[in-house]
Amino acid sequence: MARFELKLPKMGESVAEATITNWLKEVGDKIEADEAVLEIATDKVDSEVPSEVSGVLVEQLFGKDDLVQVGQTIAIIETEGDAPQASPAAEVVVPVEAVEIEKTIETVKDVVAAPQDFSGSEKFFSPLVKNIAKEEGVSVAELENIQGSGKDGRVTKEDILKYIEDRKSGIVQAPKVVEEAPKAVVQPQKVAEPVVQKSQQAVPVSVNGGDEIIEMDRMRKLISGYMVASVQTSAHVQSFIEVDVTNIVKWRDKVKTAFEKREGEKLTFTPIMMEAVAKALKDFPGMNISVDGDYIIKKKNINLGMAAALPNGNLIVPVIKNADQLNLVGMAKAVNDLGNRAKAGKLKPDDTQGGTYTVTNVGTFGSVFGTPIINQPQVGILALGAIRKVPAVIETPEGDFIGIRQKMFLSHSYDHRVVDGALGGSFVKRVAEYLEAFDVDRDF
Repeated sequence: MARFELKLPKMGESVAEATITNWLKEVGDKIEADEAVLEIATDKVDSEVPSEVSGVLVEQLFGKDDLVQVGQTIAIIETEGDAPQASPAAEVVVPVEAVEIEKTIETVKDVVAAPQDFSGSEKFFSPLVKNIAKEEGVSVAELENIQGSGKDGRVTKEDILKYIEDRKSGIVQAPKVVEEAPKAVVQPQKVAEPVVQKSQQAVPVSVNGGDEIIEMDRMRKLISGYMVASVQTSAHVQSFIEVDVTNIVKWRDKVKTAFEKREGEKLTFTPIMMEAVAKALKDFPGMNISVDGDYIIKKKNINLGMAAALPNGNLIVPVIKNADQLNLVGMAKAVNDLGNRAKAGKLKPDDTQGGTYTVTNVGTFGSVFGTPIINQPQVGILALGAIRKVPAVIETPEGDFIGIRQKMFLSHSYDHRVVDGALGGSFVKRVAEYLEAFDVDRDF
């Protein structure tokens, strides 16, 4: 008999830890090679961890909701004969269920089980908050009266540390916290993690035989937290512009069959739009930035995020790295690859990291235009509206006349803290100019 150490696999260069959400096997259960043993999650990824060997699970080294570092041993499996050596950071493909917007959630350190001192409280407190409270002598009454800045008033690590600091300095006195504790303010890039708790009742609850109460899944809770935090962080303002894309529609109709035959890829409108956006970002680098407190970070690379809806209704934002360096064929390949892998749940966490500007296609669902929410910590997001045939005034040397044209709206949301109307409006206008100047005789 041999003992095999099951380790948390590597999930990408930017992911160093994951939370155990569910054990699929219990101690004493038989396990086949490649069979899932437990489920894990990061802020953007849900995944199963399979066993590399067949055997019996003899030890679980972490419990549900524990935070585990990549390469840490999470379980012991007893095998027949000599067990193979496990690579602590083997590369795996992890299915992805959510939108991407860069990791801005507070980092939770690995902690022991929650102390029992607070078991009588009806409010939810994370193990980390409970441990800090215990070490600093914060009573249950004090903890319950702290006004939390997290979702549904949850007390975060920053909240309790701020309370302890204020108590030591005499700003607040225990236990009179409700009236005197300063209300936490959402700071840029300090996005409180939405509460992700497992419902005690997994099925919908019928109310008086009518309405149903259904708990949001984990990813919907995360998306909810991201959206609220973005609105609280950035001063959103929008600019809209109508674009004549008749030449693009005609060109695509003419070459799409030959393009697919030669390149083995379908040609959609998305790579054409992405190409124009990448060019405009090179012209206006002030849109390719992020904000960190009172500082502006100018991004060297142009990495375009493309928001995509998943079959389950959730969102994900895979990123096209160095988009300005791609020609149309390269852009089409990147768009199709990321889109297909997103639908199949085969994206890696790194595929959703490092975006500097985001594009979302609301026209896919028939919307003419929209007011998208900025993907933090970026400062702009462009929504592509539906392409429609509309009557339009056409100017010619012989005079003006009415004709049918293919048009669409571009909706640009930008952060008015650092992007003024001149820049925000000029950028989206430049995108429109590139689209309207599209060469119908160009090769692909």
